[in-house]
Amino acid sequence: MTKAYKNPEFMMGAEARPLRMLAEYIEPRTRLNRNHVQRALIFFGSARLRPGKRKPVSESVDYYEQARLLAARVARWTTRSHAEGERYLIVTGGGPGIMEAANRGAADVNPDLSMGFNISLPHEQEANAYIHPDLNFEFHYFFMRKFWFMNVARGLVIFPGGFGTMDELFEVLTLIQTGKQPRMPVVLYGREFWNRLVDFDLFVEMGLISPEDRALVRTVDTVAEAFEYLRDELEPGASGAQSE
Repeated sequence: MTKAYKNPEFMMGAEARPLRMLAEYIEPRTRLNRNHVQRALIFFGSARLRPGKRKPVSESVDYYEQARLLAARVARWTTRSHAEGERYLIVTGGGPGIMEAANRGAADVNPDLSMGFNISLPHEQEANAYIHPDLNFEFHYFFMRKFWFMNVARGLVIFPGGFGTMDELFEVLTLIQTGKQPRMPVVLYGREFWNRLVDFDLFVEMGLISPEDRALVRTVDTVAEAFEYLRDELEPGASGAQSE
């Protein structure tokens, strides 16, 4: 006789799917608590924007480098300004591209602040090399991964990306708009990209969102602009206490 939880065929079958979902809730919660993870800034963006690659997304902006610099700046600020256990971690989807850039920027300053929520995909996306080993998660279910992103999120920075990035952006905005998620700063990095892709003013003009919903996002072009907005929204008055 084999105990049910030791039976691989059963545990990986359709009947045990609720157990697998529960495992993706309990195990991350246990590990996050053990590592005293309280809050984080989430970086979303394309896995295809590799180091030095600008075209065809932009003729002039190296979004990989901008993500790395912004993550490093946030990591320096929170390391200096917050006690251990109260710092803002840099959290990404764990893969290459913009995700790697943000984890790399955080790890260069303080490796303890670099966390990744990876997802198993058919093309076998591997975790990037800049995530702290204790904070390297891999999920099977997209919805559980999104749950944990939102559980720790206190702000988001969203770089150019494809379907996955758009899915994450609009789900976040829906959760905030409907009050399912507390209001938090949402930064869209790169006016050149976002102004062509999404006309938020058109949503307002056509009465599809309220005028105040337009203020749920802030579009920026520089690391300094993004950092100062995030810092001021997360901790009003912090700019006067200590410059960065």
